Amino acid sequence: MTGLGSGAAGREIPARLRGRVIALASQGLGQMPISQVPPVLRKSAAFAPAKRAKLVGNQIAQAIERDDEFRDHLATQVSAIAADMSTRLESDDVTNDVLPDVAAFAFLVRREGWQEIVERAVAVLSVGHLSRPDHAATVAKLRDDLAAARGETKAVRDKLRAQTEQLKADNAQLRRTLGHARVHLKEAQDESGHAVAAAEALQRELEVLARDADAEQRRMRQRIEQLESDTAATRRAVRDDRDSEVMRLRLLLDTIMESTSGLRRELALPPADLLPADTVPAIEPGTTSQAVGIGRALLHDDPTLLRRLLDIPRSHLIVDGYNVSKTAWPTAPLDQQRSRLTSGLAALVGGRAVETTIVFDGADLVHPPGVTSPRSIRVRFSPPGVIADDLIRQLVSAEPMGRSIIVVSTDREVAESVTKMGARSVASIALIKAMGLWT
Repeated sequence: MTGLGSGAAGREIPARLRGRVIALASQGLGQMPISQVPPVLRKSAAFAPAKRAKLVGNQIAQAIERDDEFRDHLATQVSAIAADMSTRLESDDVTNDVLPDVAAFAFLVRREGWQEIVERAVAVLSVGHLSRPDHAATVAKLRDDLAAARGETKAVRDKLRAQTEQLKADNAQLRRTLGHARVHLKEAQDESGHAVAAAEALQRELEVLARDADAEQRRMRQRIEQLESDTAATRRAVRDDRDSEVMRLRLLLDTIMESTSGLRRELALPPADLLPADTVPAIEPGTTSQAVGIGRALLHDDPTLLRRLLDIPRSHLIVDGYNVSKTAWPTAPLDQQRSRLTSGLAALVGGRAVETTIVFDGADLVHPPGVTSPRSIRVRFSPPGVIADDLIRQLVSAEPMGRSIIVVSTDREVAESVTKMGARSVASIALIKAMGLWT
């Protein structure tokens, strides 16, 4: 196979033919898609054809020799840009003056009979079979072209020299302008630096002032909120105290008024013959035995005392629950004791204007049991860690002075403490008898 390095029969292809092949290939390579161009030639794809042939001609020649796929793609582009060469090759009308160009086209396209065209061109170029007239005409043409090129080159050189002088003058002016601009820029940068430093210092001062102001504002807001909270708490406390005092005074007033009404009803009865002195035991003159007084004081375990106390209007009956129930039903379960006690108290205080509270001991309980009681009976368990005796004392201390408070308990300490607080103590047995449960 004939290559760019040798012609037919091993002869070297003349440089003129080799150059024609590379020049024509360079034109076709510029029309190829970049994906079809070998990587080594892709950087030159954007070059002008003449520049590409000059700079990477050897790489193009090597790619044509070694890469058949590249050569096939290149042949397609060459066929498109040199259609006249294709016509000459097909018509076999190839003269010696166009033989090198046709041979270069045939070498790249590789159509049928291309080897003969290439061998012929090699032979003609090797022995110098080009006619002298053609050669002389070519030389003359080349001389004329050279002269024209020299004239154009001189004109271009003169023009470029003038442009260079103008550019030098412009460059000098630009350098002077740039120097002035640099000086002004340096001054502006210095001023800007001072201004930025002053602005940053001012910003820092403003931030410090803002933080101080925010801190002071927060302190004032907290102080205002604290004062408002204290004021609201004081108002609530005063209102609660006032409401509690009003409630206590109203309850005491209602008690006094209803007691007064009861006393009036009692005073409306016929006058009794018995006087206080008649109730004192003594011996009358002329008698031989001790006379027993007609009247007698009621004991704390007498149910009559409890009934009379319950007749006082607006009384508050406070019962030590387990103290009473365990006295009345010692063997019964606690739930039955509670149920019997609430039922018996409901029957006793029914129809009376008596406030009734039963207190059971819940000091050891986490969740007090449920107790079903009538609406007229209040049932309470002492909180965890608090015994029933202490809860009874708290209930008595919560009542206003002067109200009739009756505490039912056999516990001597409870009786003594509530008596000091103004309540009346009654034994558990009195309540049991009053309910009709004592036999």
